[in-house]
Amino acid sequence: MRRLARLAAHVAAIGLLCASPAAAEEIRVLSSIGIRAVVEDLAPRFEKATTHRVTTEFDLAGVLKTRIEGGAPFDVAILTPPMLDDLIAKGTVSAASRTMVARVGLGFMIRTGGAKPDVSSVEAFKRTLLNAQSVTYAATGASGVAFLATIEKLGIAAAVKGRAKPAATGDEVNTNVLSGAADLAVLPISEILPVKGAELGGVFPADVQTYVVMAAGVSARPGTSTAAREFLTFLMSPANDAVITAKGMAR
Repeated sequence: MRRLARLAAHVAAIGLLCASPAAAEEIRVLSSIGIRAVVEDLAPRFEKATTHRVTTEFDLAGVLKTRIEGGAPFDVAILTPPMLDDLIAKGTVSAASRTMVARVGLGFMIRTGGAKPDVSSVEAFKRTLLNAQSVTYAATGASGVAFLATIEKLGIAAAVKGRAKPAATGDEVNTNVLSGAADLAVLPISEILPVKGAELGGVFPADVQTYVVMAAGVSARPGTSTAAREFLTFLMSPANDAVITAKGMAR
């Protein structure tokens, strides 16, 4: 069924690209930072193919959900599944449009050229965290929440938190590493790769890896443009799988 759904998305995307141009519309996208690199790559391609205009705003999924609940206008929301499902339950997002876009694992970000942490095993991973002078993470982001759960499970939460630098935003996490205030940052791989002056130091070992999933849906408000659904179809086209992979994510 999954393969049939992907094939249907591919066929729909081809139809989208081949269809005669319709009146250009603006599509307002509120998206989690976790999939920012993908959206920033694909949105201009969609605009070129359709003449629609995509405006994007990126933030932590929890921040965007709060904004949407407060009445912020949007056509497409890309959040974590639990947050999207809550908005569906409240009638804010169309249940029929719910789509699992991609997932991404967690990794360590370091300054470019820095010593790469040992993540060859769970024990090495624990030593890396215990020996780090400081670790930074987005405290309320999906990756930060997952990281805290992981170190709690490993029994090293107290030691790591004692030298940690929890941050309010992804940008603050980046600044902590680039300035040297922290030697390691925990982020989704897709958020690490685009940062200038930093690099992926290593991926969490499989036994402690957690995946942040991105799900999308269109606004349930009456009159939501068909262009919003077209954009969602375009995101899911198998023709764009190479972009997903290049940005550190997977279907």
